[in-house]
Order: sequence, then structure tokens, then C-alpha cells
Amino acid sequence: MRQLAAIMFSDMSGYTALMQQNEQSATTKRKRLKEVLETSVPNYNGKILQYYGDGALSIFNSAVDGVTCAMYIQELLKEEPTVDLRIGIHTGDISIENEVVYGDGVNLASRIESLAVPGSIFISEKVFDEIKNQENLSAVEMGYFELKNVVQPVRVFALSGNGLTVPARNVLKGKTKHPSNRLAVLPFMNMSTDPENEYFSDGITEEILNAITRVEGLQVTSRTSSFAYKGKNSDIREIGSQLNVDRLLEGSVRKSGNRVRITAQLINATDGYHIWSETYDRDLTDIFEVQDEISHIIANKLRENLNDGSQEEKLVKAPTQNVEAYSHFLKGLHFYNRITPADTRKAIDFFREAIQLEPNYASAFAMLATCYSFLGATGQMQPAEAFEMVHQYSDKALELDNSLATGYAAKGSAYLLYDWNWKPAYESLRRALELNPTTTGAHQLLSLYYLITGQKKEAVDIMEAALKVDPISPVVHKSLADAYLLMGRTEEALKQIEWLLDMQPQMRIALELKGWCVGLSGDWKKAAEIFKDVHLASKHPLKGLTPLGCAFAKMGDTKNALECIGKIEQRQHEEPGVVLDVDLAMIWSALGESDKAFYYLSQCLEKRITSVAILLDHPAFKIPNEDDRYKTLKEKLNLGEYISI
Repeated sequence: MRQLAAIMFSDMSGYTALMQQNEQSATTKRKRLKEVLETSVPNYNGKILQYYGDGALSIFNSAVDGVTCAMYIQELLKEEPTVDLRIGIHTGDISIENEVVYGDGVNLASRIESLAVPGSIFISEKVFDEIKNQENLSAVEMGYFELKNVVQPVRVFALSGNGLTVPARNVLKGKTKHPSNRLAVLPFMNMSTDPENEYFSDGITEEILNAITRVEGLQVTSRTSSFAYKGKNSDIREIGSQLNVDRLLEGSVRKSGNRVRITAQLINATDGYHIWSETYDRDLTDIFEVQDEISHIIANKLRENLNDGSQEEKLVKAPTQNVEAYSHFLKGLHFYNRITPADTRKAIDFFREAIQLEPNYASAFAMLATCYSFLGATGQMQPAEAFEMVHQYSDKALELDNSLATGYAAKGSAYLLYDWNWKPAYESLRRALELNPTTTGAHQLLSLYYLITGQKKEAVDIMEAALKVDPISPVVHKSLADAYLLMGRTEEALKQIEWLLDMQPQMRIALELKGWCVGLSGDWKKAAEIFKDVHLASKHPLKGLTPLGCAFAKMGDTKNALECIGKIEQRQHEEPGVVLDVDLAMIWSALGESDKAFYYLSQCLEKRITSVAILLDHPAFKIPNEDDRYKTLKEKLNLGEYISI
């Protein structure tokens, strides 16, 4: 028999040692523990399934019941004769056969309990998600841990209040597998008198981060998550916990005329201990030798502290001997990382200026290609024009330097988003990730490739891998939620979205995805209420109506669904440059009007709107795949061989 349950492991601390010292006391405490369990667990809709030595395995109908019971047990055991107890709770599937309990959920609950300390209650992230809105329950994040026989790192919380013990993370050393070497490079502070030099300190940080990704044995956090702490005075231990890293590299940059001073510190994330620090005073005229020296020394210090080895290979190639060209390149990066169309165009100007000064600047060509890919993919340029430039500039970049991950990622984006040339898209994106595993944009594009070609599990896997190197990126969480939803794992998609909305309550695309999750779970009325908020957030009477129209259609409210279609058609008339065929296809499909849906889907193909490939197999729109027009569309997308996947 299989069932979903809150699984609680409880275990006496120091029982074996106490038996050796005072057998009578040990027996008394064990008896008291059993009495407390047997009087408490049933009162909270729980059941004791198994005793083992000095502990027990219990299950509950809900996480709230299990947590509340655990707190009550710990409170009772403070009374004489006191019992030092560790408790771990996880929610998951269990199987019960012939009074034997097993399953991954049981194993994980057991590992979490073993991580706990006397007087504490440790819970998994799944349990935390179920209790976090309970006013009388609170918890403190302990961070991620690699637990024995558990593949993925596990995020653990300690219940707080009512006299419960909440230990410091560093006292838990030795209870987990030896951790992998995980490092985050925090944005170096601009210590220059001119605040405009911030582009330089950010650029130095990014260059060092990219260099360190080449160090074998290190897992480096992506720029997006690392730079989330820019300008914040967060505790080092908190950052380490949130990013799931063992070490942090931070520093500062002071640029004055032709001189630069860079200070760097390597810090232990669990306790804030400074493992190593150094200051470099250099002349800007030989900036690339400085770059290599700094990255090289830092990398070897990391090897020394993390990997017990030292190597002498170069980690930074000098892309140009022109300091002014390099300055323009760093300014281009600065604006590109703001991720707006206007800033992307500013970035293009700076990258072009860098190339004028240094015609063989491979990285500048690669970033030009990346900028045009962004503009083409977001409808800010005609796709044909944008992706022609993506190919042109990425080809030039890779001709000059075939080790540039950004060049391969841009090339892959053109193959994927415009050419529909799936195999080269896959090969280019895979190569980008081989060269730089922190390139989470390549993860997202590769996930899209897998979704388009029907390989939904692989789409989830690649975004779960991205989450490891970019754990607090909103875009990564959104892309993982998309993959979960399209795979049919709606509950997990909703969990990712709730995380996003906790961090960024006004994020419209997250709110919209929450509506799809709710609707596909069977409550289209509630989904419609969410989609109304999405429409209001657009602050325009004719925008943000597509999901609402679909929800109306799913509810059988044809009148309101057609009203949404009318407003979308009105917008198309008022803004002829905007492509809304996919929006109309979605609502007509939700209404069950196959002919009209296929008409607009065909229009999408004529205009090379790649998202139609996702729409054809989206769980919310059951495009009839037995219809010959479905097969025709797939073939026009060059997806004929993937129809049966």
C-alpha cells in the first residue's frame, strides 16, 4: 500500500553511552520516551509504525499535524526525567507491506533526523512549504546539505520557538557527506572616487568568475545569483546558505587614472572565517597580464584550500592589448546585464566601439551576437534581421576564439529560435555548457529545445542542473516551473512559482504561470481570478487578456472569452507591428474551435514564432494530434521525427 504522509523520525541522543554509564537511567528514559510518543502521536492524527532501538518512526495525515505533535513531544520531554531527543520530519510517499515501511521519503526523513541535534526538530523544505503560513509555527533555514544516499542537496529548516534548540550550521559538520567544492564570487565593491567606475568593478568580478569556472573540481555559482547581493549588507553565512556554497570570494576595486588596486578575500561560508586575503596594486597599461595574474593566484589559492593542488596554466586570455577597447567592452557588459531593450541597445553601441578599436575582439563579437539574440527573441527587432546578425557575429567570434561559451550560446539561440535547426542548436548549446557551466542562459535554451522536441524529463533535468549553479535566479526558477508544468508535474511547478512570488510579488509572468498551474489542477474559476490580476498589472485595457480569455473558455463562459478575443483583435489593429496570432490561437483552441486555432497556428509559422512548437503539445490546449494539420505543422517546424516522442 502506497500513501502520502508526513514522516517523523525521533531518536534519543546518547542512549548507547548512557546504557554503559547508567543502565537504569537509560531504561527509564527510553520508557518515558515510549510513553510520551504513545500518548501524543494518536492525538495529532498520527500513527507509530515502528520502534527501532531508542527511536521510532511515525506518520501523520498532514505536515502541520506532524510538526505540532513534534513540538508537543519536545516540550513534554523537558520535564523530569528529561530525554534528549532529535526529530526529523519530511513529507513524501511511503509504502507499507507486511508491516514494513520503506520508500525514498522514509530515507530522507531518517537522514534529516540524523542531522538534527538534541532538543531540535529539523524539517525538509517540503514540510516548511506546508507550514510557513501557519501563524504559530516558525522555522530558521539551516541551508543545503548533502545527505548520505540522497542524490540532490537537501534544504533543511529548524523549527524555532517554544524552547526548541536551533543550532548554528557549523556545529553540524561531519554529519553529511563530504561536500563538493562550491564557490560564489560576490560582486567586488567599487572603491573608486568616481561612481561611474562601477562598470569596471563589476567587469573585473565577472572576468574572475568566468576564469574560475575553468578550475577543475569547483562548482561556481552563476553571475545572476551572485550579483543578487550587490549593494546588500547580508551576513556571509546567510549568503552561503542561500547559494548552497562552501566558500565565498569577495573583494573591492579602486581605479584611479592608470592605476588599479584590487583586494580579494576567500571566506569560509559556514562561519565567516577568512581563509585568505591579498591586495594587488597594478598599472592599467598591462591590464590583461594583471587579469591573468589575479585570476591565476586566486585559482591556485582556491585549489590549495579546496582541492589540495596547484597548477600553472593560464585562466585568462588577453582578448586585446587596447585598454580603451577593454573599457568599452566592460561598459557593454554593464548595460547588457541590466536586461532591458534600451540598455541592450546601449550595450551594442559599446561593443561596436570596442570592435572599432580592436577588430579581432572575439568576446565583443560574441556579446554583440548575444544582444541581437535578446532583441530578436523578445520582439524588439524583426527576427529575420536580428538572427542574421546573431549568426554573423557569433561566427566571427568563434572564428577568432573557439573556446567562447557566449559564442556557442548565441549561435545555438539562432538555430533554436529562428532556424528551427534542432540538431545544431543542441550541439551548440551543449558546447556552451561544457565550456562554462554557469551559462544559465544556455541551460534555459537547452530546456526549451528539449520541450520542443518532446523530451520533457530532460527539460526538467537541465533546469534542475541550472538551479544548482544559479539557485536564486528568478528566470531559472520560472524556466524550471515551465518545464515541470509541461511535464505534468503541476504541484512542483506551483512550488517554484510560490517561491518566486514570495521573492517578487509583482512578477507578472510568475503570477500568470501560477494561474495556469491552478487551472490545470482543475480550478479554472480561481485561475480566472488570478488572470484578472495579471490583466490589471498590465495597466492597459487591451493587454494581458490571453490567459483570462482561455480561463473563460475552459469555464464554458464563451461570451467573455469572445470579448477577450475582440480586444486582442482591436490591439492588433491599433498596433500592427505586434504579433498576436499565438494569443488568438490559444483562446480559440481553449474554446474547441479547431479550424480557427489551426489558422492562427499556421500564421505563427509564417511569422516564425517558435513558441507555437510548445503550444502544440501544451497540456492546457489539447491540439488534436490525430488531425492531419497537426502533423503538417510539426513537419513545417522540422519536427516530423519527434512526433512520436
